[in-house]
Amino acid sequence: MDRRIFVKRAGAVAAMTGLDSTTARKALADSALSGAAADVPAAFVRSVEGIGRRKLGRADAEVSIIGIGGYHLGLGTVTEQDAIQIVRAALDRGTNFLDNCWDYNGGVSEERMGKALEGGYRQKAFLMTKIDGRTGQAARQQLEESLRRLKTDHLDLIQIHEVIRMTDPEQAFQPGNVIEVLQQARKEGKVRFIGFTGHKSPDIHLHMIATADQHHFTFDSVQMPVNALDEHFNSFGQRVIPEARKRGMAIIGMKPLSNGAILKTNTVTAPEALHYAMSVPVTVTITGCQSMANLEQALGVAKNFEPLSVQQKLKVLEKTAPVSEAGKFEDYKSSHIYDGTYNNPQWLG
Repeated sequence: MDRRIFVKRAGAVAAMTGLDSTTARKALADSALSGAAADVPAAFVRSVEGIGRRKLGRADAEVSIIGIGGYHLGLGTVTEQDAIQIVRAALDRGTNFLDNCWDYNGGVSEERMGKALEGGYRQKAFLMTKIDGRTGQAARQQLEESLRRLKTDHLDLIQIHEVIRMTDPEQAFQPGNVIEVLQQARKEGKVRFIGFTGHKSPDIHLHMIATADQHHFTFDSVQMPVNALDEHFNSFGQRVIPEARKRGMAIIGMKPLSNGAILKTNTVTAPEALHYAMSVPVTVTITGCQSMANLEQALGVAKNFEPLSVQQKLKVLEKTAPVSEAGKFEDYKSSHIYDGTYNNPQWLG
């Protein structure tokens, strides 16, 4: 039986009958991993300060296996000084991948990261940000604002943010819209690589990839939730990662702790969850850090990293299966709570 179905059924049985997770444990013990979970990430091309680096898919670039999320850096509970310290410490200690977005915290996240990249730190970073604009005018305006805030003349990777509607792919590829703008920006030297992100549904990601195929275009990267809960419900890891790998796309895993919700399940610890998310075929895993303690935890998992074995993965999935029914701890799939462009449609242009 397909392991995804087996795990989901085992968890559902336990939930509906009020039994403990014995059924889930037996199902997992008797099964083998399938899809992306059955494989491991690509080998390192080298290590820096003990942090491994991989090729960015088929692209001519190297990125650290862990990346620093930009959203948390702009939160009101994080001072600008702390945000700068987190970014610089990460870059000094072997991490080079930086994530951000034009809309994070009204631009504060990009502004703080831009300040952190002064004094020679830009040269240490593989800098990625995302834009929401779908029309040509909105896409170009947001790209230029991001470059200004980040205090750089180019981005290593730009991604189309929140591909969360089935109509997004067709709109993106319309003449004059965001894909055309980003391709022109690449010709101008303002962008090296182009990707897209989303957290809503594997079907939408697969439609974006298929639409790109129809236009004879292949994205350099794709970003999606990759964690020990995703495996059980409407799984990006099971469905999207294999298709992305076929095309040589870099796979950027996000939400390794399911936006922190996985900790509320009392099933696995933060290091266990992060280790699992980094042990499937991802290129880089993005994790948010609100403090130096968060950064130390992430670097602790990433330094001298070795992927979990099949049995270790199964053990993690055994713990999370009983709480995974209907994605109740994955609100980003089932609600609009985290859909910035749903609540602010004007960002699309």
